[in-house]
Amino acid sequence: MRFASLGSGSEGNALVVEEDGPERPSRVLLDCGFSLKETERRLARLGLGPAALSAIVVTHEHGDHISGVFKLARRYALPVFATHGTVRSSDQHEIDGVDLHYCVPGRDFAIGSLVVTPYAVPHDAREPVQYLFSNGRRRLGVLTDAGSPTAHIVERLSGCHALVLECNHDRDLLRQSNYPPSLKARIAGPYGHLANDIAAEILGRIDRSVLGVVIAAHLSRTNNSPALAQAALASVLGSSTGWVRVADQDAGWDWTAV
Repeated sequence: MRFASLGSGSEGNALVVEEDGPERPSRVLLDCGFSLKETERRLARLGLGPAALSAIVVTHEHGDHISGVFKLARRYALPVFATHGTVRSSDQHEIDGVDLHYCVPGRDFAIGSLVVTPYAVPHDAREPVQYLFSNGRRRLGVLTDAGSPTAHIVERLSGCHALVLECNHDRDLLRQSNYPPSLKARIAGPYGHLANDIAAEILGRIDRSVLGVVIAAHLSRTNNSPALAQAALASVLGSSTGWVRVADQDAGWDWTAV
């Protein structure tokens, strides 16, 4: 199993998870917050075209995660998996003609050779989830767009071989920013986004016995830096900051084996 990012941040998010199958690879696109043309361009950078995808899974209805989902799905006849709440919160004319499948937090479903597990997270959306991906031997955990380090999150992410973990902001930089107070409160609130130290707390609480890859994701361009995010996570791992990779808004990251 391997995965790669088309881009990660408040301007758009998309991640591809791939697993070889007996007939053809299974390739799942997690979210799509880019235009159709931009998504095609970014997929090409990974050596893929949209027609090579098996399905799209969606975390929640915020534009940086869903704005390109239904256009891409309709153009290339891709099935879309999302919670009832996410679908109900979406623009209904956008989903016309889309092959929709509803997923339930905690209930596994298969897309080809991949087993996908949605799990509930605290975020200011209708029914937000994040996802675990498994091929039966290796396990990838993804956590972005969550405001609090719940016991359920810790349980779900324990035992992963690779982890994509939100490090949205540094508390001091957010406090000193020129964002309006209401936006600062939303970002730092229990249904907002993870600060570097909270991400580090989650990493410190999970079972890391088989963890080999950690990628810091969804960094704010204004209120964070790769160096700060890396330092926070590396302090938990007891390693150099170079061991922690960082997802870029423009470049994402290249294929990474789980």
